[in-house]
Amino acid sequence: MTARDAACDLAARLSAAGHRALFAGGCVRDGLLGHEPKDYDIATSATPREILGIFPGGNEVGAHFGVIIVRHHDHPVEIATFRTDGSYRDGRRPESVEFSTAEEDAQRRDFTINGLFEDPSTGEIIDHVGGRTDLDARRLRSIGDPAARFAEDSLRLLRAVRFATTLDFEIEPATWQAIRDHAGGLTRIAPERIRDEFSKLITSPRRAHGLDLLVHSGLLAHFLPEALAMIGCDQPPEWHPEGDVYTHTRIMLDLLGTGAPLELCLAVLLHDIGKPPTRTWDEEAGRIRFNGHDALGAKMAAEILRRLKYPNKVIEEVAFMVSRHMRFMHVQEMRVAKLKRFMDAPTFPRELELHRVDCASSNGFTDNYEFLLAKRDEFAREPLVPPPLVTGKDLIALGLEPGPRFKELLEGVQTEQLEGRLADREAAIEWLRDML
Repeated sequence: MTARDAACDLAARLSAAGHRALFAGGCVRDGLLGHEPKDYDIATSATPREILGIFPGGNEVGAHFGVIIVRHHDHPVEIATFRTDGSYRDGRRPESVEFSTAEEDAQRRDFTINGLFEDPSTGEIIDHVGGRTDLDARRLRSIGDPAARFAEDSLRLLRAVRFATTLDFEIEPATWQAIRDHAGGLTRIAPERIRDEFSKLITSPRRAHGLDLLVHSGLLAHFLPEALAMIGCDQPPEWHPEGDVYTHTRIMLDLLGTGAPLELCLAVLLHDIGKPPTRTWDEEAGRIRFNGHDALGAKMAAEILRRLKYPNKVIEEVAFMVSRHMRFMHVQEMRVAKLKRFMDAPTFPRELELHRVDCASSNGFTDNYEFLLAKRDEFAREPLVPPPLVTGKDLIALGLEPGPRFKELLEGVQTEQLEGRLADREAAIEWLRDML
């Protein structure tokens, strides 16, 4: 059973019990745009108690706000009672709700394209807010007074930019002006909510345009101000004819393919975040330098992502990729063992893509990228770093006391193995005897 079939079945059961049940919000919008909705929401005249009476296994995640989640054939469907919201004193959530009608429910929503309903039994689109017209015009417009909508829930500021980015819509002028006027409201929003919206934007194929919107709206200043320093941070023209660090970064984001993973998108965004604070002028060479920007950038990236409450795994991977992005210029000089260890990192495929777009957006040099592709094929016949030929037990058996030299000797054996000079355990033991 598809997600739509499951939602239709639940809506039919609500209707059979004498309640009005309509698909609402994003699933209606996406369906009209020809996209497959990720999930379905139902708005209904039934109260939470009546919903639970029909679906006793429902999850009361927001019964106070009239929201029940019902799982049907492994598809979670959010069922919410038609409502109007009370005041939003904290700029995040209403203090109270009153159950109401479909028309009143539509008026409380954020944007007209999200205020549409669909009768699942007939396919009729019910539009109380002019959403169909805006959808056809590919226009994002607040329902009612945009300033009031953003004052109610300041996350809508970021959602507006995210929708404009992911849907390729223009933001209607009054709505855009209200975003700029009230951008500071984002400081009232929990980092986790900002993170979730930003992740959807930065992984969108139009992520570079989304970044521009965040800059020009003033929103970026309130959750990632470090990125603004990239604007106007000039670079050596012989290496970066494209312009400043921001221009370089946005071109890289544009060059990433559809479906680029979150960690890669964040690493591209933050790979040169350390350039502005490390920019110096080398009088002797007569050029700009950014000494240590990779190491500082890795530290800054970790701090930024930690502030936005990203999972530790994401933080570690992004910081690691940022810390190594300058090492790609030296890969052709690396010994085989060092190169194999470099390529053996779990993040290497994403780092290779970062390097590709880094070069394509600046000097256009592809020598190191092509070298690594060739080495990847050459090394594909066996593991880059095979199982060790010896262990610490072998060192003890040779009479060595455990200590710091253990690591040195084991790494030495591995280096000889990776260089192709040791092929089996016996040869490795003999090499250790010679070293000892």
